[in-house]
Amino acid sequence: MMFNVAPSAESNRVDRSTPISPASSYFAQTSLKELGHLSVPQRSYEFVARRPDGTIFMGQSRAPAVALFENAFSAFARGTLVQTTNGEIAVEDLQPGDHILDVDGQPSPVLWIGSSSFIPADTGRRTPLVRVMADSFGQGRPSGFPTFGPAARVLHTPMAMRGDQSPKPVLTSLYDLIDGINIIEISPPTPVQLFHLCLKRHSVVCVNGLELETYHPGQNTLRDIPLHMRDKLLSMFPHIKKLDDFGPLNYRRAVQVRTPAA
Repeated sequence: MMFNVAPSAESNRVDRSTPISPASSYFAQTSLKELGHLSVPQRSYEFVARRPDGTIFMGQSRAPAVALFENAFSAFARGTLVQTTNGEIAVEDLQPGDHILDVDGQPSPVLWIGSSSFIPADTGRRTPLVRVMADSFGQGRPSGFPTFGPAARVLHTPMAMRGDQSPKPVLTSLYDLIDGINIIEISPPTPVQLFHLCLKRHSVVCVNGLELETYHPGQNTLRDIPLHMRDKLLSMFPHIKKLDDFGPLNYRRAVQVRTPAA
């Protein structure tokens, strides 16, 4: 989804004529606390949101190429299929207001879609992706051979936490599940468009038959970063007024062990 509009353009329908933990090395090797003092690479981010009054806001913004921002735009590669009330729809064809089915089969409208282009093999800013082979998690899980970005977490409790008494499974980074056979790391030489989604609340949705989370910045991610960076992030989510509007994390996240640059 590349939005061919001016940064503040608005309409009732999107034009289809033609995004956690401290920043790690694949995000310019810059910690969040250093953002206020160092010059870091910038990236262009695009987003579209359905505001509370029903209007559609489409925007584009430049911000640092670090995990704080990139995690909001880098879960699902172009072409991945999201389960909606109207069947599977490619992520790039989703519109704000489309109803996605969560892991419990309940429909919820899409309120925000973000995207950005990444060059996985780009020297110095390497952002490798993960490809999951068909049926790696069971029959039809996934269907096809979907590709995911750094922000993708699947509802799959890692072996080290299997004895936990939690009533819900745990969200695990796909990078921590790479085995070189069923789940592999890839670095295409050409740009790859990645997406992320927001519903009304943090949720798990079906993507190519796998259960993956929707975007949430994390409970403590924003605590120690400069105020202007928090404001910059918030400006990319015009469907909310304050960061607390993301609500609670409704599923636990396993601590990420492996970073994409490792």
